[in-house]
Amino acid sequence: MNEVILDVRERDEYEAEHVEHSINVPLSHFATIAPGVLNQLGQANVVILCRSGNRAKLAFEQVKQLGYADKIAVRVYEGGIMEWKRAGNPTLLKHRSGLPIMRQVQLAAGLMILASTILGAFVNPAFLGVTAFVGAGLTVAGSTGFCGMAILLSKMPWNKLTANRCEK
Repeated sequence: MNEVILDVRERDEYEAEHVEHSINVPLSHFATIAPGVLNQLGQANVVILCRSGNRAKLAFEQVKQLGYADKIAVRVYEGGIMEWKRAGNPTLLKHRSGLPIMRQVQLAAGLMILASTILGAFVNPAFLGVTAFVGAGLTVAGSTGFCGMAILLSKMPWNKLTANRCEK
């Protein structure tokens, strides 16, 4: 029988480094995504993996609650991807130059607010509209999870990913 690894770390963690051919099913969306994925796996042995093993255990509990523990063979990879690498198993590692996207968003938003506030106070009050626009964007990002600035910044040339196979 074949073995399928479900990586329950969040998308950004998975994109930074993961086991080749693993399937990302973030724990934060596990209950909604997992049934569709598990139904597609058929008779595969499922191994649940996270960073250290804690989230994988929580996902395993959800597998049981969803009623799949009796239908498919599921186990937790103890120690997570940290143990996977310690054991000498390969991962795909994606290098991104510079700062993580969310730090770039924080830096850009902060600079835009600071600059527009200073310009609004000393040059023209119309610059305060930029402050309101950035504040509204941050409010939308915080309430919906959609961050237009993060999407825009991720397309910048300095944020292009390069994939490397990392073997220990």
